[in-house]
Amino acid sequence: MTNQNWLEYKKNIRQRLKEFALQILSLSEMFPNTTRGRIINNQLTKSGTSMYANYRAALRGRSKREFFSKLSIVVEEADETEMWLDLVIDSKLLTKDIVREMHEEGLELIKILSSMRKRLR
Repeated sequence: MTNQNWLEYKKNIRQRLKEFALQILSLSEMFPNTTRGRIINNQLTKSGTSMYANYRAALRGRSKREFFSKLSIVVEEADETEMWLDLVIDSKLLTKDIVREMHEEGLELIKILSSMRKRLR
């Protein structure tokens, strides 16, 4: 992959993460105002939006090592987000199709980000 292609690839991932974070914010409005609803909503919103924030920080890394380190944080946040979405589905806290679609997108993002990180080693 050429340097220009690599830059475009990273920009595309940034856009995909931004769209995912926006979907997380929309989803956060659907949670019931119960103890478990508030707790899971808070955790999911934090991890789901932090994927985008940390990826942006990774893109501004001053070195390959710093990019790798920050990308590792993004992978961890993506995994946590997938876990919260899995709990939402299994607990039937929200039964909307969008939750399943977001869970699938979360799994795809984990694969992409993990692959990206592996490529840097």
